[in-house]
Amino acid sequence: MEITAQRESETVIARANGRIDSSNSREFHSSLDAVIAKDDPAVVLDFEDVSYISSAGMRVILLTAKSLQSSGVKLVLCSMNESIREVFKISGFDKIIPIHGSQSEALAAVST
Repeated sequence: MEITAQRESETVIARANGRIDSSNSREFHSSLDAVIAKDDPAVVLDFEDVSYISSAGMRVILLTAKSLQSSGVKLVLCSMNESIREVFKISGFDKIIPIHGSQSEALAAVST
């Protein structure tokens, strides 16, 4: 699991890849914290290259979402494969954190 980040205007785009599970969820959390500044207005978390996410990884996303929400930062997720999107839907995460089909859709959503 690795996270790369870039900025598009004032939005941070964090792109995860590989598997996110209990063996690397702490590293995932630390990596997200390292690329997201509390004064960033918006964060897009891109899952295009993520092949698997466990409940430990989903917990990290939930903790990150709560932290960002308390700071007034928008968080959206995008580009999930069908199986990962289904996990987010079944767990109800799609009701908590907006999920978009592509990075361009996600960027458009946070810029409004």
